[in-house]
Amino acid sequence: MSDKIKATCDISEAVEFSNIIVLSVPTAAMREVLNTTINYLKEPTVFINTAKGFDPNKNIRMSELIREVIPHSYLKGVASLIGPSHAEEVILRDLTCVSAVSCDKELCKKIASLFSNDYFRVYVNNDEVGAEIGVALKNAIAIASGILEGLGYGDNARAALCCRGLNEIRRFGKYFGGKESTYLGLTGLGDLVVTCYSFHSRNFMAGLAIGKDDSSEKFLKENNKTVEGLKTIKVVHDLSKIYHIDMPIVEQLYSVIYENKKPSELIKILMNRPLKDEK
Repeated sequence: MSDKIKATCDISEAVEFSNIIVLSVPTAAMREVLNTTINYLKEPTVFINTAKGFDPNKNIRMSELIREVIPHSYLKGVASLIGPSHAEEVILRDLTCVSAVSCDKELCKKIASLFSNDYFRVYVNNDEVGAEIGVALKNAIAIASGILEGLGYGDNARAALCCRGLNEIRRFGKYFGGKESTYLGLTGLGDLVVTCYSFHSRNFMAGLAIGKDDSSEKFLKENNKTVEGLKTIKVVHDLSKIYHIDMPIVEQLYSVIYENKKPSELIKILMNRPLKDEK
């Protein structure tokens, strides 16, 4: 991941667009899809990402990946359409609010206008770094939420997890340049809540299976679905070690997923950490 994960868009990028490509593929497949897409580009195009995670090859955000792979001559703009939005509900035209995110605010406004209707409302957010980190990291916390459910813990535990998980997301995002306010918005708290409490969420359901078994071994052997949080846990764990960012929940999740530790034992470790101020 580029140092400080800084946004690198060219503010002079044109905002008028007739060619749009919406990328809705798993993050692990994004690089290959982009490399294939290059062969079909004939003129500058706006790329709109909907994936929530990091490129597993270089640990970079999706907007960074798009700008790295697509030649500048074919790149008219880069944005993400992200926020609390389960496809199962959007397709039923249930009420949904998301954010158009890019460091080019004028591009965001045009995307918001293009995609908004009476059941799907799009807000504008130019905190590209903070928003992309928020929607990626909440997948990790959602796995933890499912684990608590699987182990039989109640609402008190889940509420505590969401609060402390949001604090870790905020801490990690701010380190790399994300804005504080972003983590109380749709790509922060909003996406965290919908993912941590919904049985539509593949990340929550993954955690649920792991919690019921008190082990990740069976789930990892049998799973054939895209669970973005699994890769996010590794990326964020590795980066937090490099940059010395305190991420206790992610650290324990890493132990569960990548070191086959028992979730029930690691919860005890979290609960018995030294007492401190809430911040």
